[in-house]
Amino acid sequence: MSIAMPVLGLGTFRLKDQVVIDSVRQGLELGYRHIDTAQIYGNEAEVGEALAQSGVARDELFITTKIWLENLAPEQLLTSLRDSLQKLRVDQVDLTLIHWPNPQTTPSLADSMKALLQAREEGLTRAIGISNFTVAQMQQAIDAVGAENIASQQIELHPFLQNRTVADFSRRNGIPVTAYMPLAYGKVMSDPVIGRIAAQHGVTAAQVALAWSLQMGYSVIPSSTKRENLASNLQATSLRLTEQDMADIAALDRNERLVSPEFAPEWD
Repeated sequence: MSIAMPVLGLGTFRLKDQVVIDSVRQGLELGYRHIDTAQIYGNEAEVGEALAQSGVARDELFITTKIWLENLAPEQLLTSLRDSLQKLRVDQVDLTLIHWPNPQTTPSLADSMKALLQAREEGLTRAIGISNFTVAQMQQAIDAVGAENIASQQIELHPFLQNRTVADFSRRNGIPVTAYMPLAYGKVMSDPVIGRIAAQHGVTAAQVALAWSLQMGYSVIPSSTKRENLASNLQATSLRLTEQDMADIAALDRNERLVSPEFAPEWD
């Protein structure tokens, strides 16, 4: 099921309390309409508060949340999503992802995916998807609910970790990719190649990194607590890199993974 998801969204990972309220509020004021959160971030209620205070109509917003590991059993998944909706102060989110594949065998990935599909059928979410899945796990998810029902695969992806195996498999199966950590925790700002490209275009290194992801066909969800950076990141949608720029950034791939908790799968 394809959905119209804004290609540049606002991430809220690691943002808490008033910090996340301010970030989301300012983002909405600047024109962001895609807000990404998760159960484990511990900020859904604050995101909901910022959304409610904003005055932006619900049908203008695209809200994503993610189901945490302890809630992957079918009954718990549905209960936890209803709890997320209450915190976010909405009747339905636009996209719900399984945040990480279950490192245990029970509940099975197939059972969790089918429960996610049930959540969509019950109207709790407009679309469903996955996050941090390997190729093998993506195939299991496809086998369980069909590729046409997987609206997004969200993975760590930036110039230093281009995750081509997973991204290519997603593309072949018609599953859109959302890149999280697109600025590599700010490391793109100090890269000389990206800096040179930015100088040539008269833009920031962050804008170059985001434009690269967008030109690759990915959605991006950078986060920031500074209004000027939030505004600057939005401008990446109007930057067009040359073929040489894209080739130079492609050469920066060094499989530098920044997020790999102990329960992570064995990466492709």
